[in-house]
Amino acid sequence: MKKIIVTTALFAFTFFYSQKNQNYLEISYGSICCGPSSDKPVISFLKEFKRKYQIKSLEVLIQKGMGREGEYTLYVGTDFLTKNQRSRLVRGLTATVSNQNNNKEQSNKGNVSFDPTVTVSQSDLAQVKNLTIYKK
Repeated sequence: MKKIIVTTALFAFTFFYSQKNQNYLEISYGSICCGPSSDKPVISFLKEFKRKYQIKSLEVLIQKGMGREGEYTLYVGTDFLTKNQRSRLVRGLTATVSNQNNNKEQSNKGNVSFDPTVTVSQSDLAQVKNLTIYKK
């Protein structure tokens, strides 16, 4: 009886921890002189995308402490998206980042950079410092 419980617990533990994303999109927030731009446009797009396509969980990680002025990077997990959803996410993020960079109130605010061809793997993120789950 103990062997069955231990085996079941081990299987459940392995299954639970194997459900993490392996591939992430990278959105970087840089600074010119007066701090980075806000992440509100990107986060509101991600929330709307999640609601529109009825995605249960969209993993977003944040790496803080990358510079003196508060530069940071967001990583968005894409493993649980279909090809169509991923392409729509990339197009939407590209448009959102472009609009945010073009409609800045101050010219000295930082830029947001997003390269849709760059995919960051989980093994790359394992070596990154100051990485946490984004909560807002």
